[in-house]
This record gives sequence, structure tokens and C-alpha cells, in this order.
Amino acid sequence: MNQNKEPSSIKFDTDAESNTKSWQAVKYYNETTTPKIIKWIIKYSGGLVKEENQANYVLLGFVVLAIVVSLFLFLRERGESKISPLPPPTSFTEE
Repeated sequence: MNQNKEPSSIKFDTDAESNTKSWQAVKYYNETTTPKIIKWIIKYSGGLVKEENQANYVLLGFVVLAIVVSLFLFLRERGESKISPLPPPTSFTEE
């Protein structure tokens, strides 16, 4: 404000005046768009996985395989009895 109690002219940056979207939040840190596990899959796949989309499918397949194996092991153990039956009693006769 100036001495005459008049507000100074304020100019706002609108989307029409600039090409940037001023409503977006400011990032205070370097955020990568690709998760680290996806980068790891691409790096250690030996060249089989080249894109992020392919790495997502590989990760999804791994999760499905892990669930199927764990269900197989869990259900297989339920059917078996781990307690072995006792041997038939022997009679001791004293002579």
C-alpha cells in the first residue's frame, strides 16, 4: 500500500497468460515417475524386459505365482497328518 491508502495494482498470473498450469502443487523433492522395483526388474532382467509396462506384468505374474505356490503348500499340509500313529501295544507276560 502506498501513502494515500490506495492498494497498489496487483496482477495475477493466469493460465491464459502463461503456458504453465499454476494450480499444480510445487514439488520440494526429486520425485521419480518409475518405482524402484520396476527399475530393478528392468535392470536385472538380462534384456528381456525393456519397458515399464512389461516390468509391471512381470511383477504381477510373480505375485500370482507366489500366491498359487503358498496356497498349494498350505492346502497340501492340511491334508496330511503329521502325527504318526502309535505302534500297537505289546503285552508283557511274566512267566
